[in-house]
Amino acid sequence: MLVTIDRASSVSLAEQIAASVRRNITEGKIQPGDRLPPARTLAHALDINMHTVLRGYQILKEEELIELRRGRGAVVIAAALTQAPVIEACQRFIHIAVKTGMTAPEILQMVKSRLDPLI
Repeated sequence: MLVTIDRASSVSLAEQIAASVRRNITEGKIQPGDRLPPARTLAHALDINMHTVLRGYQILKEEELIELRRGRGAVVIAAALTQAPVIEACQRFIHIAVKTGMTAPEILQMVKSRLDPLI
């Protein structure tokens, strides 16, 4: 697994870590049951604070892509295979929409208007 960060990016390092792991899941480089590197190891490799890595892992936990267990570390869960690509697509969509000047209510309305006919 390769985790990359861009120090010049306006995106927080924690979100970049989460996005990198999401991408690895989407591309099949990480599978359910795989353990992510220990936070201390990854922090050392990236030359960043361990708490930044833990924040990135917390984002992934909140997205229900990994489990965090004391002594066991961060483990990718089965739902990650279906969730990660959707979250990645959603993140890209939101980034493009915000970049074009759309507001949160406009983005939500756009999604709702396209979702309504499907459900």
